[in-house]
Formats: sequence, structure tokens, C-alpha cells
Amino acid sequence: MRFDKLSLKQMKRKTITVLSFFLLSAAIIKDKSHSKHKSSNENTAFCIGEKLTYRVSYGIIDAGEVTLEVKKSNKEIRGNKVYHVVGKGRTLGGFNAIFKVNDTYESYIDIKKIHPLYFKRRVDEGGYKIKQDYNFLQKQNRVKTQTNSFNTPAEIQDMISSFYYARTLDFSNIKKNKIFEFNCFMDEEVYPLKIKYIGDEKIKIRKGTFHCHKFVPVLQTGRYFNDEEDVEFWVTNDDNHIPVLVKAKIPVGTIKMHLVDWRGLKNPLKSKK
Repeated sequence: MRFDKLSLKQMKRKTITVLSFFLLSAAIIKDKSHSKHKSSNENTAFCIGEKLTYRVSYGIIDAGEVTLEVKKSNKEIRGNKVYHVVGKGRTLGGFNAIFKVNDTYESYIDIKKIHPLYFKRRVDEGGYKIKQDYNFLQKQNRVKTQTNSFNTPAEIQDMISSFYYARTLDFSNIKKNKIFEFNCFMDEEVYPLKIKYIGDEKIKIRKGTFHCHKFVPVLQTGRYFNDEEDVEFWVTNDDNHIPVLVKAKIPVGTIKMHLVDWRGLKNPLKSKK
């Protein structure tokens, strides 16, 4: 398999996009007609101490690693207790010499309502750096950045919080071909995403075979990918609701993000055969 600097940069851009869809997978079960919050005692999907590790693979080569960890926070934000969730992404091996990525995302998530109150993003990608700090004023439907203030839809999420909010919602009434909607604030914009449920499948990855729900994003043609089936992802059909695999077609091949390690889960991983 031949790599050049241009194709690796293309792969990197698509990888970041895939990661965004991956973290924004809350959309899979967010129906407008059921937009109310669930109470804190209904969060049966995750807990403090959980850590998920994924590999980003290009063909047979591991190009990067993504970790998501739920940490205890001793501070409150505007009187609300929060989870401190940290997401990290980095390139591996020879990819560091060509296009090194070292990204950190942090979200302080309201424990009761599972929405963000504060978000930090520190990106270093091939020398290109991003520093973002977002203050989510949920009661005002506003997000404040370092330089501006934005009106947002109610219950707006960030890239990290959306992943966890999704996992607290009810999968039991999902119908095949149902399209769901979700809003996320990212790069000083509100991103409305639409996701379609395809059905249930057994999916095999390095760590075994899992019973999963399968989804695809319904995309604006040309914005990220050419066809909605260019991106597919699978979520465990158990109480943990963990994405185990994301596949995305790119001009130079296919990227896969797959679960390689998990610890501190709140529930048994019953979907694993």
C-alpha cells in the first residue's frame, strides 16, 4: 500500500470528520417528538471510571488511537455537578513522521441533564493548532467562545457530550429506516445532523463479535462524503450502548475506527458473543 503526503492529509481530514460523526452519534436515537431530558437516575449506560479505547485503521495499518474517559470532577458549574469527560486522539507509528496529530477534547457535562456546560478543545495537527473554549449557557440557549456569543437551539451538545447523551436514551422503539435529528455546536457553528437506523447486525472486530444496531448519517451531498452509505457505524445492543465500529470510505481507501479496549463499564457487555 503506497502512502504519500497528500493522501495522508486527505485521510487525516476524513479521519477527523469520521471522529466527529462518531462522537456525534447521539443523533441515532434523538427524535424531535421526544426531546425532554431524562432524569439522572435513568442514566444506566455509563459511570465515572469508564474508559474506551479505539484504533483508527487504514487498511491493515493502525494510523491512530482515540480514547474517551469519564472522570470524577470535584467542581460545580453554576451550581451543577458535572462529569469531566476527556477525549484524546493521536497518530501512531510512522504516521507521526508524516502528519502528526495530538488532539485533546474535554467536556464538563451536567450529571442530571447530560448536556455540556463547558467544552475545551486543544488541537495540534501537523503543526496546525486550534484552541477553543466554549461556555454553554443552556438556560439562555447561548454559547460563549473566547471572542463571540452565539444563539443556539435548546439542549445543544458538543462533540463529546453528544456521545454520552446518546447512550442514556431509549433504543427499544427504534424502527428500521427511521431518521433522527440532532444539533451540535462545533467550530462556532450549529451542525444539524440526520441519522438513519438501518437494522440490527452482528459485527466482527478484533476483539470479538458483537450484536449491534447499525446506522448511517443522512448527509448533505458533497459536504463531507459523496453518499450516505460512505459512513456506517454499529452500536452495542445492550445497556452500555457503545459504538464498536465506524467505517468510512475516502478517495484513497477506507478508514475504520474500532473498539480495542474497555474498562469500568457500568453494565456487563452482553452484546459480545
